[in-house]
Amino acid sequence: MTTAHNTTPQYPFTAVVGMDDLRLALLLNAVSPAVGGVLVRGEKGTAKSTAVRALSALMPHVDVVGGCRFACAPDAPDPGCPDGPHETGAVEDRPTRMVELPVGASEDRLVGALDIERALSEGVKAFEPGLLADAHRGILYVDEVNLLHDHLVDLLLDAAAMGASYVEREGVSVRHAARFLLVGTMNPEEGELRPQLLDRFGLTVEVAASREPDQRVSVVRRRLAYDADPAGFAARWAAEEDELRHRIAAARELLPGVTLGDAALRQIAATCAAFEVDGMRADIVMARTATALAAWAGRTDVLEEDVRQAALLALPHRRRRNPFDAPGLDEDKLDRTLEEFGGADEATDGEDDPDPDGPDGGPGGGGPDGGGQPPQEGGPEESPRTESPELPHQQEREAPQAPDGPEAPETPERQEQPAAPEQSQEGAPGAGGQKAAVGATEPFRTRRLDVPGLGEGADGRRSRARTAHGRTTGARRPHGALGKLHLAATVQAAAPHQRARGRSGRGLVVRRDDLREAVREGREGNLVLFVVDASGSMAARKRMSAVKGAVLSLLLDAYQRRDKIGMITFRGAGAELALPPTSSVEAGAARLEQLPTGGRTPLSEGLLRAHEVLRVERMRDASRRPLLVVVTDGRATGGPEPVGRAARAARLLAGEGTASVVVDCEAGPVRLGLAGELARELQGTAITLDELRADSVSALVRTVQGNRKAA
Repeated sequence: MTTAHNTTPQYPFTAVVGMDDLRLALLLNAVSPAVGGVLVRGEKGTAKSTAVRALSALMPHVDVVGGCRFACAPDAPDPGCPDGPHETGAVEDRPTRMVELPVGASEDRLVGALDIERALSEGVKAFEPGLLADAHRGILYVDEVNLLHDHLVDLLLDAAAMGASYVEREGVSVRHAARFLLVGTMNPEEGELRPQLLDRFGLTVEVAASREPDQRVSVVRRRLAYDADPAGFAARWAAEEDELRHRIAAARELLPGVTLGDAALRQIAATCAAFEVDGMRADIVMARTATALAAWAGRTDVLEEDVRQAALLALPHRRRRNPFDAPGLDEDKLDRTLEEFGGADEATDGEDDPDPDGPDGGPGGGGPDGGGQPPQEGGPEESPRTESPELPHQQEREAPQAPDGPEAPETPERQEQPAAPEQSQEGAPGAGGQKAAVGATEPFRTRRLDVPGLGEGADGRRSRARTAHGRTTGARRPHGALGKLHLAATVQAAAPHQRARGRSGRGLVVRRDDLREAVREGREGNLVLFVVDASGSMAARKRMSAVKGAVLSLLLDAYQRRDKIGMITFRGAGAELALPPTSSVEAGAARLEQLPTGGRTPLSEGLLRAHEVLRVERMRDASRRPLLVVVTDGRATGGPEPVGRAARAARLLAGEGTASVVVDCEAGPVRLGLAGELARELQGTAITLDELRADSVSALVRTVQGNRKAA
């Protein structure tokens, strides 16, 4: 929703402690909105939202046509504005708006709503603007952007790509301009963004709470002072806010005169190529960021340190090759690339400095010409000026940087250590006989596992469901606000009553009771709960690597289908909830990599723990249907009557209608078929590791056809 106008001032931007990268990224977008916005990644409670909301007070005011609901510029009004055409008249000067998009917003709230009843009966385009109209020429802020529903993400992508929003309902269409600065915050533990939306953010920064006691003290003192007297606290920082506001305005004026030399542009292109980012957007964003950095530093030439800092802000989220890659850049590789493709343009920056990246200059330095880094002012930490955004960039990043390239996901060296003879640990008591974790095989594309029936859960890509988007299968009376109009059903409902309603003209007399909305069928996301056997019977190294590879593949599939995931492991004496239900497949992959094996096989404990987890999740979100995926060879040992107890636990899950799949991990020439028996007790399906592959059936068909041709 649009930020409410109230008397409580925002927390001052200059009072934010630390988080140099975040403040710099936001300020660069204030200097040059063409940079494309910021995605802020970080753990909860790190003042991400506070810093973003404080930015709006620093943005320059905008002139709009008086009375225009779509913020048209007086000197260049939108010719297709729904409130137009605009005549020369009053000009309104107003602050830059920051509009917040709630995660649970409806489509109509985002793009606006048409009054379908008036459109059908009167032919009037009665349009109520949405949040995209409010955000035009301002900031659109999405907190927890990774939790945004897919259909809202699609609308954002369309608006960001075209600079306009289109609302179309059964042939009635409205268009208005929608150009905005997109700023999002997210906690990676809650799940990742779709690659298409991720690429729409110009810059990304990682934030984490400081581990320095003195800095944490400063954060607490300032927050308590603000909460006790917001107006007084803001007044104490007013001078710093004004100074920063004037500096942003000065950098904006200087920006058109900044020169991006051929050498700097070559470094930008070489860097993007070296890190194998997709497309050309990264090059463009880096170029815009580097010029903004130069303008921020008061220079008209782009230097190598500007290019370096631009790469650190613009590339980490673009070099991810799959959802399990941690964002970040190999800074040594970056420095080598910049040095290799450096040109003569940098010769003017200092005189033959043997260490240009040393403590007194370059990317980590505090010199006046260092990469958009203004000179540090003020005295000791107690002075407010020491926390101004004019601090030099961090020399040591708070979040550790992941190595770049295919080396990143390597398994630990312990995999190469000689291991004891690989025999079953079934006889080991309790959790004894634990073996070190082994790495997973390469993930593969899996066949789709879905929940039978028709659900009504959150939009996704797994199981059939009634959704707001999809193919139309029927019509019904609307419950609450009208969704997608079913025109034929509406006309059919209104037609018998036209004479009684005194219809005399060409228009159809439509009343509220006649309206019908379309019933649509699409796909939903599910809760996929993995129950993984980590006992001694699974502990053979090659076998467990294949099992982990299969689970990793299913995790990747769950990410692509927008599922929530959870993971239970059982071994030794009991079962453990290794990963509570979440949208973060990264967390699942990390838990899987660290999974040790060994001990007995308490299958019943794993199934009972799954029953308890599903019971709790059902209370939290009854509409999200679960899919239980049990990865085991079907053995059950340990405790009294292990086989019978496991069968009773399976029947308990089946009695509640839980859809289940058993991935049979049994190997060897002699098979006992225990996983198949477990699947029957669960009233589910059993598939082998080979059958889990999406290409297993098609490969079999090709083999048979090839044999026939050869014969």
